[in-house]
Amino acid sequence: MEDFLPEDEPLLEARRRGHEIGATPIGPAGGAALRFLATLLGARTVVEVGSGCGVSGVYLMRGMPKDAVLTSVDIEPEHQRLAKLAYREAGLSAFRTRMIIGPALEVLPRLTDGAYDLVFCDAAKHEYPEYLAAALRLLRPGGVVAFDNALWHDRVADPDARDPETEAIREVHRAIREDERLVPLLVPVGDGLLCAVKRD
Repeated sequence: MEDFLPEDEPLLEARRRGHEIGATPIGPAGGAALRFLATLLGARTVVEVGSGCGVSGVYLMRGMPKDAVLTSVDIEPEHQRLAKLAYREAGLSAFRTRMIIGPALEVLPRLTDGAYDLVFCDAAKHEYPEYLAAALRLLRPGGVVAFDNALWHDRVADPDARDPETEAIREVHRAIREDERLVPLLVPVGDGLLCAVKRD
């Protein structure tokens, strides 16, 4: 599954640089799923929480229309610097991105309600429940929220795993399953991609 759509040089380089500094970007199959979702939605406005050193942004922008804008939120300036480099190497215009450095829980409340087609979350796992609440406010009806690491290295399915990150991801699973405003799907790519459509 991970090798079905081989990554090109800009993505491979972005991934290599991410691993060098200890970041773990979304895997190739998960990235392909993001591009698919962005294309399916015709997503013109997308928020990503955690830049993945540019890997997720490249996938998202390759699925978005040429004049669409990606808002990338990351607390680490070096991650955003590498993301900008990845976008340049992939031939993606700087005009297509809005880079915001800062804690997601401080940045997301400043973004416009109901203005986004897709919200992708891949940052602090213990903050995932708060990201979900923010995404529900930011998404338009018919928009999609997606969480990477939804299986969290198989810990989510292990009843003995009780660390804060695992418990927070489980909380998001429960919240998405039980919220009648959402249509959920857990996609078994990479480390798991949990998605939900916000109903009209």
